[in-house]
Amino acid sequence: MDWFKQAQDRQNELIGNLQELVQINSVLDESTASDDAPFGEGPKKALDWMLQQGKDQGLKTKLIDNMVGYIEMGEGEELVGILCHVDVVPAGSDWVHPPFGGVVEDGKLFGRGSIDDKGPTMAAWLAMKMVKDAGIELDRRVRMIVGSDEESGFRCVKRYVEKEEMPTLGFAPDADFPIINAEKGIAELSFRQQTKSSDNEQLVSFHAGHRINMVPDFAEAIVRNVPEEFEIIFKAYLKVAELEGSIEDHANGFKLSIKGRSAHAMEPNVGINAAVKLAQFLNTVFTTPQSKNFTQFLVTGFANETRGHALDLAFTDEISGDTTLNAGVVSFEDGKGGQIDVSMRYSVSYPYEEKITASKLTVDKLGFELVVVDDSKPHYVDPQEELIQKLSKVYERNTGEKAELLSIGGGTYARELTKGVAFGMLFPGEPDLAHQADEYVVVENLVKAAAIYADAIVELGTKN
Repeated sequence: MDWFKQAQDRQNELIGNLQELVQINSVLDESTASDDAPFGEGPKKALDWMLQQGKDQGLKTKLIDNMVGYIEMGEGEELVGILCHVDVVPAGSDWVHPPFGGVVEDGKLFGRGSIDDKGPTMAAWLAMKMVKDAGIELDRRVRMIVGSDEESGFRCVKRYVEKEEMPTLGFAPDADFPIINAEKGIAELSFRQQTKSSDNEQLVSFHAGHRINMVPDFAEAIVRNVPEEFEIIFKAYLKVAELEGSIEDHANGFKLSIKGRSAHAMEPNVGINAAVKLAQFLNTVFTTPQSKNFTQFLVTGFANETRGHALDLAFTDEISGDTTLNAGVVSFEDGKGGQIDVSMRYSVSYPYEEKITASKLTVDKLGFELVVVDDSKPHYVDPQEELIQKLSKVYERNTGEKAELLSIGGGTYARELTKGVAFGMLFPGEPDLAHQADEYVVVENLVKAAAIYADAIVELGTKN
């Protein structure tokens, strides 16, 4: 079967479906959350839209607690899982194209979620339809599991695991080709300031970031009791550091802001952390104890590197590389103190307990407390497993390239399966614009991925 030709013939269908899905703003919205929409109206609307596609094709669908659902085809006792999600991170700022527009320009479809994970989801969905329409009989059922809370806690897929059948094997089209068989652990760490404030602290408030899995692209602070030349110094800092920002009078002091560049938390160095940049400046002028301690901690822990050396959290291994830390949500309120919420992506062989214990002692000396809010352990699948052997054949015969095994700092639904890997859909050499402004998917690659996924469905769905 020439799956690529089949996908090319249905390109308009693929693009149209993706545009519809991208145009649904499916960011977590707790203000509209209810029993009928646990993560807000947007994520639920996107989930309902996806399940309706399955119903329209006459396939079995199920909605579980309004959080997660599935579309299933075929027969057999065993189950192949394709794990996707239709929720997205906030749009952020500095978009040229409408973040929920689905605009196609120069062979690219722009929009939040176009590559993470609505585009790959649509490629996998077209693959399922192509296999169904070809009338190919499989030995295993194929189930697309669709979550609506991947970007903010995996609560959806965890509910699926509690209540539904687990796939025998499967993949998540939510990362890179060729095959990702190792995913770092993901810990949510909260560094909470213990240093007490004095009267008339210079820092009144500080806010940056929406999610810990995004590099903050904007930071804002209100300050008082600063030197007369404060405004001049700040503008000079912006010029030397080549940053955009603003400053204006506010009550008895100033309100100032800095723009950074968003990026995925799995590699913070790709972005520019606005919180860190603002703290670096403020640290040069603050003298009151709590204000100074807050900015000094940000500078010490995150200004010069993102690998955790200063906080005794650094570690690397050959399987998965460096441990990384992203200071994603940063806040300070006068009278309460500061808090830095961090996404730590730690190596597969990370000595977790030893490192966390050591860091707590170090952080305490810096005037902060380390609290582990959440922890998802690393995930690894042996290269000799059927899943990897078959996906390797699929990738190599469709691309002519060797199926190298990769490790990532991102977390996909694949980690919820005993035998699950991330499989595409970014091709080698493509820029990763997930969580960034003007996120896009290349239409040609979307079509190619659909062909690869159709081949993978047949390969995994056939026992031999």
